Amino acid sequence: MSYKTVVITGTSSGIGLAAAVAAARAGWHVVATMRDPGKAEPLREAAADAGVAERVQIKRLDVVDPESVGACLDEVIAEHGRLDAVVNNAGAGHVGTIEQGTVDDVRAVMEVNFFGVVLVSRAALPHLRAGRGRLITVTSVGGVIGQPFNEAYCAAKFAVEGFMESLAPAAATVGVDVTVVEPGAVASEFVANVRLDVPAMLEAAGPYAPALQSYIERTQTSFGGAQSPAEAAAPIIEALTADRPPFRVQTSEWARDFVGAKLSDLDGSAVQALTGDWVGRAMQ
Repeated sequence: MSYKTVVITGTSSGIGLAAAVAAARAGWHVVATMRDPGKAEPLREAAADAGVAERVQIKRLDVVDPESVGACLDEVIAEHGRLDAVVNNAGAGHVGTIEQGTVDDVRAVMEVNFFGVVLVSRAALPHLRAGRGRLITVTSVGGVIGQPFNEAYCAAKFAVEGFMESLAPAAATVGVDVTVVEPGAVASEFVANVRLDVPAMLEAAGPYAPALQSYIERTQTSFGGAQSPAEAAAPIIEALTADRPPFRVQTSEWARDFVGAKLSDLDGSAVQALTGDWVGRAMQ
């Protein structure tokens, strides 16, 4: 076939929706997947507005369900004969600290954000290998720098980064390029989907209440200047189309500076000072 096919997970909103439309505009046939196709109308409208509705195909895929993943990829191969790229974008946020949560909370976050990526990647790799394709995963600056009240989320994203960094050289020997894309703050429904009841959280936070209050105030400020989903999706399209995509790419200058602080911080003191400010530690 003359067109290339990409599967993108988590396309009902945010970066995934923007990436699906942008990839279609770049000439790809996009299989836009989501756990609940009943939420596909915003994507359909965006694709129609961009004039690419005929290149966006919506399918159900639940990243934590092996049968769903397998069925979706089997359909893609049966219908298109090839799979040239996968974008692991589906994810879920979580805010809380471990003493006041449960181990099951952590497992749930890991299941979507880490094991969902592993499951989709494992199922896709034989097809990507056959077509010398690309495996692109949206992680986060939280996959490089641990952030207060994000232990579970950052642990999952750290795991994704380590998994992909380890996979990349082996995958390259069979013709598959691996890239991780690290957004910072993005103005999308991802944040709203965390469904935080801030007053209730602060009331239940006990000794952590002052730190949590400081963190929430800082986070609300940072998301006030957040990137748009389209801006954050642009590096995904660059990784799809570049002759030799990089392994790691950030989506903004702020994200590059933030990640750079960790990569040059050999003893961890600079990062601890930075994130300590977020929870008011410098004021104590």
